[in-house]
Amino acid sequence: MKLLEGKVALITGAARGIGKALALKYAAEGADIAFTDLVIDENGKQTEQEIAAHGVKVKGYASNAANFDETQEVVSQIKEDFGHIDILVNNAGITKDTIMLRMTEAQWDAVMAVNLKSAFNFIHAVLPVMMRQRAGSIINMSSVVGVHGNAGQANYAASKAGLIALAKSVGQEMGKRGIRANAIAPGFIDTAMTQALPEEIRKEWIDKIPLRRGGTVEDIANVATFLASDMSSYVTGQVIQVDGGMNM
Repeated sequence: MKLLEGKVALITGAARGIGKALALKYAAEGADIAFTDLVIDENGKQTEQEIAAHGVKVKGYASNAANFDETQEVVSQIKEDFGHIDILVNNAGITKDTIMLRMTEAQWDAVMAVNLKSAFNFIHAVLPVMMRQRAGSIINMSSVVGVHGNAGQANYAASKAGLIALAKSVGQEMGKRGIRANAIAPGFIDTAMTQALPEEIRKEWIDKIPLRRGGTVEDIANVATFLASDMSSYVTGQVIQVDGGMNM
């Protein structure tokens, strides 16, 4: 039997990137997939088709994760379309990097809204569903900078640290209802964004990593599958750093 057979996963910001990799991995393990993105464009439609190729039910929903009312509406629609929600992955995120001295209020607010408030929105909407089921796994996609900080990313780091504290708090509140909440903190992951960095910057990063390579989206997806599945039924309130040992 596949690890996620019979489960429904809701993944935010999953039309591309890490969110898409998670959706494809979950589908390969038998989960039906509901995913959101700001718009469901050609990328989103392509993602739907790739997920459907695994023989599972899938639907993409256009929704602004930072908007509380839109989130309530989309979760209600997903519950109606799929019947239940067993897994929530808060993956939606943006960056607006600059040093604190130059950071504008708008840059701070935008990152907090998309990265942190969106997780509040979706957890708030999904908890009543999971409470009725007396089961559920919530996964917040944080970052190693949320654990250790990073110069030039005060807004991003603060939002990712907030996701860790949010997972721990929800885990404490909801454990008695059978609901688990954890966070994943990726390190240097090979994506289109990091591959575009100058080679000397990439080498500098990789030289700091004991495993001497960047991570892959599949590395993240594997850990996310463990946390979504019953294999982690006694794991809650934890932060798993997927960083090749960069921040031991």
